[in-house]
Amino acid sequence: MALSVSAVVFMLVVVCVLVRRSSLKLSHALVCALLGFLLASSSIAPSIQQVTANLAGMINELKL
Repeated sequence: MALSVSAVVFMLVVVCVLVRRSSLKLSHALVCALLGFLLASSSIAPSIQQVTANLAGMINELKL
């Protein structure tokens, strides 16, 4: 659950920065959000979650 919240907050910050810099229009951000909701309710949602968790685990194991 903490990973999901962190990913959502990170993506929200990225979208806000892109909207403020005029690289991303508000309508594009809304379409991206709608796509996210549709993906979350699709049959591939568990696969997306597993890939995200695996990537987070790999990043966590990196030693800088």
